[in-house]
Amino acid sequence: MVAAITPDGRILSQGGREAKPVLVVGLSVVVGLMAAMAVAWLVQRATGNVGWVDVVWSLATGLAGCIAALGGAGHQPSPRQIVVAVLVASWSLGLAGHLVRRVSASEEDARYRVLRETWAPRFQSRLFWFLEIQALVSALLVVSILLAGHNPAPHWRLLDVAGVVVLIGAIAGERIADRQLTRFKAAARSHGAVCDVGLWAWSRHPNYFFEWLVWLAYPLFAVDLDGGYPWGWLAFLGPVLMYLLLVYVSGIPPLEQHMLRSRGAAFAAYQRRTSAFFPWPPSAAAADAPSEAG
Repeated sequence: MVAAITPDGRILSQGGREAKPVLVVGLSVVVGLMAAMAVAWLVQRATGNVGWVDVVWSLATGLAGCIAALGGAGHQPSPRQIVVAVLVASWSLGLAGHLVRRVSASEEDARYRVLRETWAPRFQSRLFWFLEIQALVSALLVVSILLAGHNPAPHWRLLDVAGVVVLIGAIAGERIADRQLTRFKAAARSHGAVCDVGLWAWSRHPNYFFEWLVWLAYPLFAVDLDGGYPWGWLAFLGPVLMYLLLVYVSGIPPLEQHMLRSRGAAFAAYQRRTSAFFPWPPSAAAADAPSEAG
């Protein structure tokens, strides 16, 4: 028997030997993420750039995900656990590397500039508690990874293969979108231009879409269509939460608020012809406009 979560909430090792309760693993993840985001708050205060919290978040969430996928039982990890942990690490390190380059080379992210204005003069105190809430939400995201790694199915299934393909494709898509935006910014001559090339012609936020797709991969590992692992269905909590955060909370709303103020009519036209999140062919009815979103 491979590592699994029992109906009463304990992780079993190979052979059915009992190991740590899920609650113990979960509390360790929560405490670790809250501590990491407190460090992130200190880093942004010292540097004056809130963008560094994204770097810390990606690394902390990746480490927590690897611990959740592999941990909880003193046993040799199953192949599924190892694959899930490797994919989590690949996502985390790739995203952190991109963010380090971006934060080091540019001014503070537009989303955080909006928050500075909105939350003044109590920006720092409100940011601290915002980051602690983000840590709690991240712990819920990590539940998807825990459930994916601990699916007790003894053999690889088509759903596992699909999970690998979706996650690798999502990581690749996010990097492609980021590179297209970086190249556009480097080549754009006029102030007020909006990036509508490549993936950005089909979605105003393709990087966010592919980030969401990363989290949609974990339920594919976790779900058992034969009903042998009912816990696995809870893995959909990850993509649902990520969608809500990106589309309605900390992703699209503050960024598009900034883009409308800084790009004006050009961005408004881009909004009319281009899907906000899910990639879709641009509307032919909307007028073409020179088109930086992200």
